[in-house]
Amino acid sequence: MTEPKTVKKVVLAYSGGLDTSVILKWLQTTYNCEIVTFTADLGQGEELEPARKKAELLGVKPDNIYVDDLREEFVRDYVFPMFRANTVYEGQYLLGTSIARPLIAKRQIEILRATGADAVCHGATGKGNDQVRFELSYYALEPDVTVIAPWREWDLTSRTKLIEFAEMHQIPISKDKRGEAPFSVDANLLHSSSEGKVLEDPSLAAPEDVHMRTIAPEDAPDEPTLMSIDFEKGDAVGIDGEALSPAEILTRLNALGKANGIGRLDLVENRFVGMKSRGVYETPGGTILLVAHRAIESITLDRGAAHLKDELMPRYAELIYNGFWFSPEREMLQAAIDLSQNDVSGRVRLKLYKGNVIVIGRESPNSLYDQELVTFEDGAVAYDHHDAAGFIKLNALRLRTLAARKRRNG
Repeated sequence: MTEPKTVKKVVLAYSGGLDTSVILKWLQTTYNCEIVTFTADLGQGEELEPARKKAELLGVKPDNIYVDDLREEFVRDYVFPMFRANTVYEGQYLLGTSIARPLIAKRQIEILRATGADAVCHGATGKGNDQVRFELSYYALEPDVTVIAPWREWDLTSRTKLIEFAEMHQIPISKDKRGEAPFSVDANLLHSSSEGKVLEDPSLAAPEDVHMRTIAPEDAPDEPTLMSIDFEKGDAVGIDGEALSPAEILTRLNALGKANGIGRLDLVENRFVGMKSRGVYETPGGTILLVAHRAIESITLDRGAAHLKDELMPRYAELIYNGFWFSPEREMLQAAIDLSQNDVSGRVRLKLYKGNVIVIGRESPNSLYDQELVTFEDGAVAYDHHDAAGFIKLNALRLRTLAARKRRNG
């Protein structure tokens, strides 16, 4: 254990669970400092008032307990900008955990400034990506802040030691926390992720009880669900013709996705810290939104802009995954992505069926699709078939030159 720094007041990202409750008491005993707790409602589906009561029980002053509903900000300012880029990491992962971390870190820094605190603390472990995401965000927003990462400092290296510490300091422990958790869970309005323990062997199928956001596709209704999503400038603004707020849209899409078995992913990913990790993710609403967004872009985006976006997306996804949301390069890419969305407005009609999201129609006042141009019937005046011959010959020129050289050289 390293020698603790001198701090007076710490803003702790606090869930109210065993780990962060132990961290809270450990901060008090190790640093002898005042604690400010911050609990974020990101749509994880849990009652958060118990976290407030538990913080009070552990000696935190009522004025130092923050429980904030950030659902609308989360979807509006983080999830939606990310989805404008059709962002997926390593071809599959919709970044549900990654995108939540910069918002939590930003709010911690805001509370630090409001309360005069001089340090922030998170509960991420020393092996994962979240420690990187939290701390890069802290330093980007408050470069001289002191960061406390207990899992890299203390000697409470097992579940048994955590429980012993909790019992020693009279921290309430729920019965299900006394044994080893079968897997760890992170959840917010965009997704749920499960990792560790029974999921660590990637050759074994995940138990069905790992899934908490979706029913199994084979158990979904035999009749498809028909729906539509309205877009304005790349963001979803309504479902089935009803205008909704960003968080309301994602909540509604989650319910539709859950009922139709949509959004399950079993992934072995490459962590930023250098190891591979197996995770089971559920992103029901996000999976629907991604398909719909690509569909409305298909008729409103120019080919060059669409292809450039697809080239930029893996780099953009990697920046978010690695924790660089507040970096200048992410902001530069975001500016380009947002500019591309100016005309991405219209309606997409979808069929949801047993784990599948199927596009059945798309329309937009800004559509670039011209039926006159693509029709096999006579009547197109903007396209002369004879022009194709010269176009092909010009594009074939270098290929013909290469072929001639090969023939000369035998």
